[in-house]
Amino acid sequence: MAKVFNVGLIGCGHIAETYFRAHKYFNNFKIIKCADINKKAANKCAKINKIKAVSIKEILVDKNIDIILNLTIPAAHYTVAKRALTFGKHVYSEKPLAINFKDGKKLIQLAKKKKLYIGNAPDTFLGAGMQKSRSLLDKKIIGKVVFGNAIFAYPGIQSYHPNPESWFAKKGGGPVIDMGPYYLTALVNLLGPAKEVLSQSSKGKEKRVIGVGPKKGKKFKVECPTTYFSTIKFLNGTVIRLTLSFDVISHLRNHIELYGDKGSMIVPDPNMFGGSVLISKKLGSDWKNFKTNHMTLGKINIRSQSSRANESPTNANYRGVGLSEMITAIQNGKVHKCNGDLSLHVLSIIDAIHSSAKKNKKLKINYSCKKPAIFSQKEIKNIIK
Repeated sequence: MAKVFNVGLIGCGHIAETYFRAHKYFNNFKIIKCADINKKAANKCAKINKIKAVSIKEILVDKNIDIILNLTIPAAHYTVAKRALTFGKHVYSEKPLAINFKDGKKLIQLAKKKKLYIGNAPDTFLGAGMQKSRSLLDKKIIGKVVFGNAIFAYPGIQSYHPNPESWFAKKGGGPVIDMGPYYLTALVNLLGPAKEVLSQSSKGKEKRVIGVGPKKGKKFKVECPTTYFSTIKFLNGTVIRLTLSFDVISHLRNHIELYGDKGSMIVPDPNMFGGSVLISKKLGSDWKNFKTNHMTLGKINIRSQSSRANESPTNANYRGVGLSEMITAIQNGKVHKCNGDLSLHVLSIIDAIHSSAKKNKKLKINYSCKKPAIFSQKEIKNIIK
């Protein structure tokens, strides 16, 4: 039997709950210790999950810990990941890899120098919804994809997060950093690497009000744009119109729609692991529904409402599958799916979106990657309990 890797978690905030709940599905890792600069948060996390809370330094020097799971805020991802690599640990971080391309590139170079693995969320593209979409596209079911629309728009993270201020900061804030990685990673998985981007941005309210938690009702300043409109051209010729916004109360747009020369596809929410893929191949015809709730990483597994607003009893959530798959790659000396090159390419698109909006000009993407390989059922079954 393959070794079970011990994981040290750094960052005991909102997302940690999801990882602890989902990691029970995987057979090759176990979270054994946690740390946070906020000792109360670390102690609370440790008590709930029956593990030990220690200092960040103690986790980094612990020889029994094989991998660092970096769940800190985006602005801290670079610093924590760099320290983990420096101490000789493999590291898997929440998205994004860093808040700018320069820092992300440094991490990839350091990991290669140290001969360590660095992985990065999102891993939702490994779920049944995205993998089914990819499989159908590879079979040319809608022919050549000419263009498409993708949208993520809601009132903002302050509506469900008790400490949302950093997501609206001048450095590391905004919807492109927050939700862009889900959509961009999904699109690269479906279409391959991007080539160029043209963007515009705007800012809604100057101040926001925290909607939940101990600070509910407190106002804070918005320091960054809160809506971005981007036109992204991919190397295969496909053009995608991407909207990312913290300024929309509600809408009825689909998450991703792809339009091919033989039909159209509606792709499920890239923030989730399951969902149906819809195909239409004739004007006025019904959409054919390709369900994924029977697939291993598409089965509904959230049976009760969690404290995270986007998790309902109708969703599938297998967050941590990217970490589990990376461990298998480490054991077999192979390249993992949520690898550094993919994450750095996504970060280069994020950088280009921000820069294009500031400069009001089209920009080329300065770092590319290989299109991720299909996540086979055999690979999935090897890591599921």
